[in-house]
Amino acid sequence: MTKSFTRATTLLAIVGGSLMLQACVVGAVAGAGAAVVGGTVKATGAVVGAGFDAVTTSDEETKAKREREQREYEREQRRCEQRQRQGKDC
Repeated sequence: MTKSFTRATTLLAIVGGSLMLQACVVGAVAGAGAAVVGGTVKATGAVVGAGFDAVTTSDEETKAKREREQREYEREQRRCEQRQRQGKDC
């Protein structure tokens, strides 16, 4: 296969696969697809993988983030209550 054909096939696969992805991932994959056109096929996997990893999070990461945000919210509420007891604004 020629380099041009391989690039076109790879780009087609990326664009086709992006239709099944979430909306936030589509932009990153499309951007990676544009980078693939000018790059080599060997670099394609790295570009797509990095783009996908950059915009997706695992369930564990999402849960940890929510728990962290909840703790921060509760801490801020305690600080506000303490300031109100002292007659100050939050």
